[in-house]
Amino acid sequence: MTNLFLVSVLSILGMALTSNAATTYTVGDTSGWDISTNLDTWASDKKFQVGDALVFQYSSSHSVSEVTKQNFDSCNTTNVINTYSNGNTTVPLTKPGARYFLCGNKLHCFGGMKLQVNVEGDDQASPTGAPQTQPDSSLPRP
Repeated sequence: MTNLFLVSVLSILGMALTSNAATTYTVGDTSGWDISTNLDTWASDKKFQVGDALVFQYSSSHSVSEVTKQNFDSCNTTNVINTYSNGNTTVPLTKPGARYFLCGNKLHCFGGMKLQVNVEGDDQASPTGAPQTQPDSSLPRP
């Protein structure tokens, strides 16, 4: 009986250690979301996953805009998906794919204050909070 309990505990512990825990990334680490931060280098060694979050910390001379790839490439700050300016912005990464962020000050963007992250997802897992399909009780059973 003791061996069965020990095996069960070790199995549960092993599954817990191998599960993907969400990570919160502070963009630019201690330098933050700033024109002096090399954001490409900061992102280069990170593996962003669905469920992670990006935290942008910045001064009042900056903002964060999420944009399309085309607008990212050209530093277009007028047609944005979302924009934030509160100095402490958390952006959840809810689906796989590329995400593009830039400073709302176009000159800062041209100076390198922009960030692309590639979010990886688990194609096997269902999205968090997805409703489960329930059988229709009004249909006759076979």
